[in-house]
Amino acid sequence: MDVTQNTVSLGQSLSIMTPEIGLSIAALVLLMIGVFRGDKGLPLVSLLSVGALVVTGFLVAVGPQSASAFNGSTLVDPFAVYMKYLVLLGSAVAILMSFDFLKTEKIGGFEFPILVILATVGMLLMISANDLIVLYMGLELQSLSLYVLAAYNRDSLRSSESGLKYFVLGALSSGLLLYGASLIYGFTGSTNFASIAAFASEGLDNRENMGVIFGMTFLLAGLAFKVSAVPFHMWTPDVYEGSPTPVTAFFAAAPKIAAMALIIRVTMGAFPPVDGSAPWQQIVVFLAIASMFLGAFAGIGQSNIKRLMAYSSIGHMGYALVGLVAGTVAGIQGVLIYMLIYLVTLVGVFVCILAMRRKEGMVEKISDLAGLSRTQPVVAWTLLFLMFSLAGIPPLAGFLGKLFVFLPAIEAGYAWLAVLGFIASVISCAYYLNVVKVMFFDEPAGSFKKPMPLAHRGLLAVSGIFTVLFMLVMRFPLEWADVAARSIVPVTIAAGAG
Repeated sequence: MDVTQNTVSLGQSLSIMTPEIGLSIAALVLLMIGVFRGDKGLPLVSLLSVGALVVTGFLVAVGPQSASAFNGSTLVDPFAVYMKYLVLLGSAVAILMSFDFLKTEKIGGFEFPILVILATVGMLLMISANDLIVLYMGLELQSLSLYVLAAYNRDSLRSSESGLKYFVLGALSSGLLLYGASLIYGFTGSTNFASIAAFASEGLDNRENMGVIFGMTFLLAGLAFKVSAVPFHMWTPDVYEGSPTPVTAFFAAAPKIAAMALIIRVTMGAFPPVDGSAPWQQIVVFLAIASMFLGAFAGIGQSNIKRLMAYSSIGHMGYALVGLVAGTVAGIQGVLIYMLIYLVTLVGVFVCILAMRRKEGMVEKISDLAGLSRTQPVVAWTLLFLMFSLAGIPPLAGFLGKLFVFLPAIEAGYAWLAVLGFIASVISCAYYLNVVKVMFFDEPAGSFKKPMPLAHRGLLAVSGIFTVLFMLVMRFPLEWADVAARSIVPVTIAAGAG
């Protein structure tokens, strides 16, 4: 009887994890196709990879919307579904953006989309993780793929250097995370978030429980590395600059979303706020302030647009963390909306960066955009709106995103933090407006080599329209994010109280 029940339980768990299992099988099948077809198989493998991500999204939609698998070590809830869709979208877009680039640069290989697929499997596991062991498994599966992607252009010294830097610093962050996890397990006797939350609800302010506080600090340090939060941001500018541009676009989008989801899952799942406060809030406040201001000041002197986007990414992760500090449904909803807006805006920006090509090859200097409004006015005007959105200028999507994370912080008693976020946002306008100034007021530096591929035009159009008209269509994303936020906040608080 027990065996039968265990078998049924295992079968149910496997069915709940169908999207992850199916995508893993797809990666193995695509690997075999690539091996037999060689480098000529890149177009087919890329197309099938996008198809696999679409099918995975369908499986997420038709699968359970509220369930746990493998004895509660993984969770599927509306929060997980929302974030999985963003990750799948970011991964699919990265593959679409890479195809023409890899072919033109002659660094194409069928391994690229497969590595993206494997990284995506890790991200999906991260989003559903409800256990420290599953958390680490998903994180490392993602990271191992990203290390290879960073150094994907083997003939480029910069790419190889960025991959090595990312690997070394990533290993350090994994060590911090594992040390924190071991401390938490040692003092609580469990790796499951619900059990840790039950332990934390009894109070962490006595001397016997200081080990849990230290463990949580090291755990958050390891996770902060994945979202490029200061002071764990040092890898970001060099890796963004040295990696192939589609890889940089991928790094800036999907992995950041998955890591932010994991931070929310850990803070709200393992250490939920009790009576409006939690031990992690002070840590997140520091990460948010440091990230916002370093991203604002360090980006001003940049001349390489990919390094500029690296510091922009650091700043935007700081803004997103402001919503998490609130520890409320509205705060988590704001973070979810912010990540959606950030993803779509970033897609358009990197499509424009991919279009920066002349006869001598890819160019990455901001000065290379000089006079773009006269040579390619549609691209220039779209990039203008995208830069204004990243700067938070109303009524564009980026302004609303910051509004949705600042207001909950104010309501939770962190008005001063929202004011600091506003100041950092104003400072960051300097480098966003500099890009606009170069495009519209500098003398043309010459037109780019060739028109955008059809897929890139479509992505740029969607990104631009979304950014400009988000205010008119934001009702559905807001409602969806609200449902997702409510699925994680009340449950974890109830578990902590119990």
